[in-house]
Amino acid sequence: MTGYSIDNLRVGQKASFTKSITETDVYLFAGISGDINPAHINEEYAKNTYFKRRIAHGILSGALISAVIGVQLPGPGTIYASQSLNFLAPVYFGDTITSTVEVKEILKENNRAVLTTLCTNQDGIIVTKGEAVVLPPKAN
Repeated sequence: MTGYSIDNLRVGQKASFTKSITETDVYLFAGISGDINPAHINEEYAKNTYFKRRIAHGILSGALISAVIGVQLPGPGTIYASQSLNFLAPVYFGDTITSTVEVKEILKENNRAVLTTLCTNQDGIIVTKGEAVVLPPKAN
């Protein structure tokens, strides 16, 4: 499995990954990350928050972006240089999130690609928006 090298990328090229967020996903992420904020894992606590129920960790949507970058576009061998994220709406348990990455700019001279990153829920609401800079894999 190989990814797109800098010479094979095109501005406007897109790839997506879709996943439904389960309670198990949130608990596993809490365990892996150490973020046991009760807004994510305690239903009684969450009832008294702004959202009135448990929400997934915002950075979990960032992990879905990473899945697209590392597996599809540019794909295997890609290395992150940076990622900005704006969390625009909550992700609730049971939401289906689609993470989409689009090539915005190609910087051949230093083997970098600028990517627009976006996560939307099943209702088309943007939950996370950002931009990544990556080093695509070297050509074979």
